[in-house]
Amino acid sequence: MEAACRGAKSAGGITVGILPGESVDEANPYVDIPIPTGMGEARNALVVRSAQAVIAVGGEYGTLSEIALALKMGRPVIGLETWELSKNGERDGGILYVNSPTQAVELALALAER
Repeated sequence: MEAACRGAKSAGGITVGILPGESVDEANPYVDIPIPTGMGEARNALVVRSAQAVIAVGGEYGTLSEIALALKMGRPVIGLETWELSKNGERDGGILYVNSPTQAVELALALAER
């Protein structure tokens, strides 16, 4: 998340951090608006609900939970070197895979405008 915030800030954006803990001090140095939730991983639902599109980069099980929540909530998911999903042995088409951060952002912005 720090890299995403750093990139957004370098492009002139305002960053929001929905934090798992109770302290604004948990935010990375590139977060403009920290929102401490005290909800731990349950805050993933808030992250996804507040998004118009989700970009998944790499990730562990927290990223997987955000992907699943986004798909369940009907949010587009763009994937960059992240999880691959399958159902009944068939690749699930829910994640739109891209090859670069620039492609990920461009696709997310295009999908958010719909």
